[in-house]
Amino acid sequence: MTRGGSRGTAARHRGPRTAGLLDVRLLVPVVVAWPVVAFWGLTAPEAVVVVVALSALVAAVGLVVAARGSTRERRGRAGPVARLAAATLAVLALLLCAAAGHRAVRSAGPVGGLADEQAVVTLVGRASADPRRIGPDLSAPERAGPPLWVVRLDAEQVTGRGRTTAVSTPVLLICGGSAWAGVGWRDELVVVGRLSPAQPGDDVVAVVSVNGDPRVRDGPGALVETTDHVRERFRDATAGVWPDARGLVPALVVGDTSRTPAELTDAMQATGLSHLSAVSGTNVTLVLAAGLALCGAVRVPRRGRPLVALALLVGFVALARPEPSVVRAAVMGCVGLLALSTSRRRAGVPALGGAVAALLVWDPWLSRSFGFALSAAATLGLLVLARPWGERIAAVLPRRLAPLGPVVAVPVAAQVVCAPLVAPLQGSVSVVGVLANLLAAPLVAPTTIVGVVVAVLATAWVPAATALAWVAAVPAQGIAAVARWCDGLPGGSVPWSDSGPAAVLLAVLSVALLVVGPWAWHRGRHRPLAAAAVVVVVAGGATPTSVLSWPPPGWVVVACDVGQGDGLVVDAGDGHAVVVDTGPDPDLMRGCLDRLGVRAVDLVVLTHFHADHVDGLAGVLDRPVAEVRTSWVADPAGEADRVGRLARGAGARLGTLRAGDRLAVGPVSAEVWWPARRIDAGSVPNNASVVLTLHVRGVTVLFAGDVEREAAAAVVHEIALDPGRWGRVDVLKVAHHGSSNRDDRLVDAVTGRIALISVGAGNDYGHPAPATLRALDARGFEVHRTDLEGDVAVVTDGAGDVRAVHR
Repeated sequence: MTRGGSRGTAARHRGPRTAGLLDVRLLVPVVVAWPVVAFWGLTAPEAVVVVVALSALVAAVGLVVAARGSTRERRGRAGPVARLAAATLAVLALLLCAAAGHRAVRSAGPVGGLADEQAVVTLVGRASADPRRIGPDLSAPERAGPPLWVVRLDAEQVTGRGRTTAVSTPVLLICGGSAWAGVGWRDELVVVGRLSPAQPGDDVVAVVSVNGDPRVRDGPGALVETTDHVRERFRDATAGVWPDARGLVPALVVGDTSRTPAELTDAMQATGLSHLSAVSGTNVTLVLAAGLALCGAVRVPRRGRPLVALALLVGFVALARPEPSVVRAAVMGCVGLLALSTSRRRAGVPALGGAVAALLVWDPWLSRSFGFALSAAATLGLLVLARPWGERIAAVLPRRLAPLGPVVAVPVAAQVVCAPLVAPLQGSVSVVGVLANLLAAPLVAPTTIVGVVVAVLATAWVPAATALAWVAAVPAQGIAAVARWCDGLPGGSVPWSDSGPAAVLLAVLSVALLVVGPWAWHRGRHRPLAAAAVVVVVAGGATPTSVLSWPPPGWVVVACDVGQGDGLVVDAGDGHAVVVDTGPDPDLMRGCLDRLGVRAVDLVVLTHFHADHVDGLAGVLDRPVAEVRTSWVADPAGEADRVGRLARGAGARLGTLRAGDRLAVGPVSAEVWWPARRIDAGSVPNNASVVLTLHVRGVTVLFAGDVEREAAAAVVHEIALDPGRWGRVDVLKVAHHGSSNRDDRLVDAVTGRIALISVGAGNDYGHPAPATLRALDARGFEVHRTDLEGDVAVVTDGAGDVRAVHR
């Protein structure tokens, strides 16, 4: 009796403690294996990956056998650790084998070899995503021309070098012409184009520069045509609402962002609301929860409710299109639904681990997707933090406001968990993100749920759906208002490095805040003066003093934040300056000069006549300007004439520059390396850019304008003819906003390791190109970007130390 009672008592004491623990036996192995797959398994030779996977599997079996063969005492001490290590090795083996298998299937056939040869081929396959517009020209955004589109194609047949082969290979099409806008998802296409190799680790085998318009050989099938009909009716039903709501309602319901205003997209990204403008796990959770709640209201038997949820899930995924991002959202939404289920909440974390593992087996390239990482992290925050935080918040609120506890906790938990992943994307940590999510959270559910009803109703009765669309539009307009208002708040974000170590540091700080926060709150309530003193000291130490003391002492060159363009200022001393390019906006250029205290400009150099380099000239000419020098190639002629009129109207001398010229303005001197001749290949204006090395107070800066690979190669040739005049170069102004159309030999001629990229936030041209950033990183450059850092200054202490700081 006593012994049995003791066991029962012990069990009762153990029960609650065990219930409070998280079951991480599957999540930890997935988290450990994930980066191995992302950074090694998708790039290493497939045979090596298989060997490592099999070795990990053998090691896992050995650990299990060793744990079972050990004594009971040793098994009790080391059993859980051995099991966790064995599970980690087994999951690693599974994911690596999946990655190797997928790579083997995709690379089978001749596409990879033909891409290495840059062969012209004919491809037959189906579009695996809707066309995405990327601008008029990746290498020359200012040049007029047809729009460019990116289309992912699952190639099923390739004809090249006289052979036709059946394949199963994903490729990326780069296409020109408005006709590509009409290509639909799962259309069967026949395309002719030149292959080129993809980057190592990319989720496509090759990139195809397509010649001509698309040729659609077959439609997508009855099911896809049905969903396309529903989407089109849905667009018609929401066409009459306010512009912001017209873009947001389809974005939240079916992931259609084609009508979202660009400035609203930027505001949502800056305020941490961008996850709302696409189909996410939250949307799926809301739809399933609403459907199950309706089942309860109409008394559908419990056994039938999973079938209803499955039907809703399949219908929602079909409507939003089963692309990888939508399938990922559906799986995360199902896991999130567990977090809302009282009876199955403990299964949430193991389900999340299993879901992530299954998705990585299905598509290993998801391991490189920031969207997937954010989705998984947000789901983990919902599972682990949202409920306890919601209960604690509700406990301190008045009874009538207690239901707001979970509403407040969900966005706060998501923000804390996702911040280390978002910082590398934005180069900042959003301060208003929590506030924006708190204000927008109550508006997401009605927009999504009513929007789904509108989509279904529109298939049969468009007038009624059009009227109901206004009900969905009201909360959607509220989300847009929140994004725009929060984006306009001063100090809405804190600058943060976009490097990997900085993201790890932010994660460590977030974990430390979670651990220390409750203790600090408790101590602060009992000692408020001490808490206030700590807050003041921390705030004082964290305040960026560079903003309060701009420009920094010892500055020699500043890359102004003028949006998508170039505008650089060189210090000539005593309030005088030399300006190289003036950006696209006079007000932005004028503001930068005002911040630097420039009273007079001794020289303006306009590298070429594209608008993003010369349209801000009026903002410079409102103060005394002695001289304006331009490229001798006056193309485009209209912009060249306009520059001449502005300069003469301001009383400034006007001249041209060509290779071999030398300049001297006070303490500033320069050598001009290009243009020596007109190059008709590529963009004529870009390749006519003035390239010069400029010297000021012991620092040499290479201004490369917008030269493309043809002109860059010519500059390299000029350097080889006179290497003594080239000398040491400390700072590189990267050509053409970081375009991939470049010659890395020009970069190799730079001795120093500071690179400035003048580029606009959220530009449509893919600048700076990932390949360019990788090339700079491989050469050890410290890269500074105006889209992430604002104004960037190069400073020197006069003793040889050169560094970059930003506002």
